[in-house]
Order: sequence, then C-alpha cells, then structure tokens
Amino acid sequence: MTPDPAGFRTLADWLDHCERLHPKNIDMGLERVRLVAERMGIRFACPVITVAGTNGKGSTCAMLEAILGESGFRTGVYTSPHLVHFEERLRLQGEAVAVDPLIEAFARVERARCQAPPDVSLTYFEFTTLAILDLMARAKLDVVILEVGLGGRLDAVNIVDADCAVITSVDLDHMEFLGPDRESIGREKAGVMRTGRPVIVSDPVPPQSVLDHALEIGADLWRLGVDFNFSGDKQQWAWSGRGRRYAGLAYPALRGANQLLNASGVLAALTAMREQLPVTAQAVRNGLALVALPGRFQIVPGEPTLVLDVAHNAHAAAALAVNLDAMGFFPTTHAVFGAMADKDLAPMFERLNPIIDRWYFTDLPLARAEKAAQLQSRWQAGNSRKDTAAQAFADPVSALRAAVDAADPADRIVVFGSFHTVGGVLKDGVPRLSARHMNP
Repeated sequence: MTPDPAGFRTLADWLDHCERLHPKNIDMGLERVRLVAERMGIRFACPVITVAGTNGKGSTCAMLEAILGESGFRTGVYTSPHLVHFEERLRLQGEAVAVDPLIEAFARVERARCQAPPDVSLTYFEFTTLAILDLMARAKLDVVILEVGLGGRLDAVNIVDADCAVITSVDLDHMEFLGPDRESIGREKAGVMRTGRPVIVSDPVPPQSVLDHALEIGADLWRLGVDFNFSGDKQQWAWSGRGRRYAGLAYPALRGANQLLNASGVLAALTAMREQLPVTAQAVRNGLALVALPGRFQIVPGEPTLVLDVAHNAHAAAALAVNLDAMGFFPTTHAVFGAMADKDLAPMFERLNPIIDRWYFTDLPLARAEKAAQLQSRWQAGNSRKDTAAQAFADPVSALRAAVDAADPADRIVVFGSFHTVGGVLKDGVPRLSARHMNP
C-alpha cells in the first residue's frame, strides 16, 4: 500500500521513506527517474553546468557558485553527499535550502511517482535528486550547477541536458559500478557531454575514452594543456585559454595544490559560457578569494591544529598526503579515519602511513561502512613502521576525543575518509581544539 504523502510531517520521515522505496542503494539507469521528472514537468529556463569527476567536484561547484554569485547571478547548486544536514545538498544563492520547501518537493515527487500504477520505484538518491531539481526549477535562477553523484552517463542528474559539462578528474573509485580501469570509468563520466556544447576536461592526463567520446558526439572539447593552461609562483597564478587571460590572481581560498586544477577548469567553463554568463575579472578575483567549502583540506586553527578532509579514495589520499607534507613540521600527526567497506584501502594507507604517527579508526553509522576493528586489521597488514600505533572507536567524536587527549599542543590531528567521518565531528559545529596539556 502506497504511503499517504500527507502522513510524513518531518524531513526525517521523508528521508526514511526514501531509504525504503527501492531494494538497491544504487541502481544505475535513467528510465525511472526520467519518467517521474516528465510527470513533474521539471524544466530549466537558464544555463546548466554539470560537474563530473572522481575528485574535485564539490570544490569546482563551489568556485563556480562563488564567481557567478559575485557577478550578480542567482545561483543554484546541487551537491552530494552532505556533511551534517541534508539541506546542505541544495544551495540557493549561497544559502542551504530551508526544510519546509524540501518537504513540499518530496510530496510532489511522491505524487508523481504514484501517479499511475504500478508505482515507480526510486532509490534514495533518485528521489531526493528529483525533489532538489524541482525546487531549482521553481526558484527563478540564472544558472544551475549540478554535481554528478556517481559516474555520469547513468547518474540521475544526467536527465538534464547540460549547456556546459566539466570533468574534473578520472581515477579508480566505485569500480563495481563504473568499471575496472580508468578507461571504463572515463567512458561513464563522458556521458555528461552533449553534442555541440562545451566540455571542460581538467584532468591533466585524461583517459582516451573521454577524448574519443567528445570527438564521437561532436562536443566542444576544452582540454587542459591544449585549450587552456595555468602557471604560478609562490605569490600568485595566471590562467589563459581561447582568447582570455587572467593574470596576477590570488590563490583560491580553498587550500591544497590540487585546487589550481579545479580553478583552471572553472575559468575554462566560465570562458566557454561567457556569452550566456558574462563575468568580470573582479568577480573572478573576489569569488576565488571568498569561496568556502567545509571538509576540503579545511585547516582549523587551534592547539593542536585540526585538518578536515573528505579524502575517501586513493587519488584523494595522494593529494592529501602532498598537502599535509606542505604544511611543515609537526612533532606527531594523529589521524581519525573511517571509510566504506568497498574502498581500496591499501594504496591509501601506503601514501599516508609515512606521515601519520597515530591512527584512530572509527565505526560509522552505515551498514556499508567498514568496522573500525577491520580497518585497523587492514592497516596493520601493510604497516612496516615500528614507531606507530592504532586504536578502534565506536564513532568519530570518540576517536577525535581520544586523539585530543593524546596530542601535545604542537601536534596535528587529521580527520579524513568518508563524508560521514568528517561530518561526524562537525555535527555540533567546527571543533576548536585545546589539548589537555594546556588546561590548568
């Protein structure tokens, strides 16, 4: 029996309902979600930029949003997953959506889903994506920015034809759904391209499958190192590409060496879209200076220093290792880490083990998360250091508390892995650390 939409009073009720609708957490395909979208009449009357890639999608979306917002455009951004609150997934003009409009949109999805028998079975991601797309379509926006959840070709956001697509990076992740190698994964991500429309590829060494698909369908390919490029020194950086150049730029407010790759892709996308979405050089400068995104190599001052990063695959872990190394010397680095069971952990541990001296593995509140004890066992299997140690904890807050208790003020604590790991320590706000050694 189909639940009465009026019976769900809270956002938590609706999200619980979404969790139970479909037998699979992920079910690749667009037929079901497209059918419900057509019933709802979801249409966009403004340019749409879709962002795909293994890593760097959230940062790219945030930089696009900041620069376009500084140019006076009414922006809507859909990203996933969220860190703490579901409402974070939709930002309208830079602010998280309110709960009441979300509840109303969920009810509209439910009515459309049950409009004709049999009811359309939607996954959690598909149902919530439709609600967010519906809200964006009603919001009288000037530009819509959509982050792909997984892959590209069969991701729910791909029911929307992008005016510009960005592919940030292609690396090994979600291989059970996307394929065993970069070429297979690249082919899936290339599915966000559209004939005759720009696609920005900011991966320095993209899979051939991405380039081939652009040629095959006649997309307007913008490739890093060919159609646009960047350079920089310790003080500033510059970008050039297809008739436009920006010089003397301050580095993006988002930290990390990899952010220049993301920022370069952003400037290429804005250059490709300059007729529909003209931005000034000052808006670019202001947007890059003001952009903020929690959990992306986020450094929280304190004693000890706290670093938050949603590095949850080998590619992101390698970038995190480089960024941590560039921070300088810390006597001891403590790490709180939790991850999903399907992650390829060995290369992550290999990259970070030389930097991390104390590990605090944590359980996460998801059935598909790896248990802390198992994470510790998998780490130990590849650990060759004699001067390191590890413990297991029931939740991220307990793990962080233990790290703070063990740390000296001059140390560093890194919280990384799944969004649920970083979100777990942010649920009551950003922690401001004070090591016990400082307390009277």
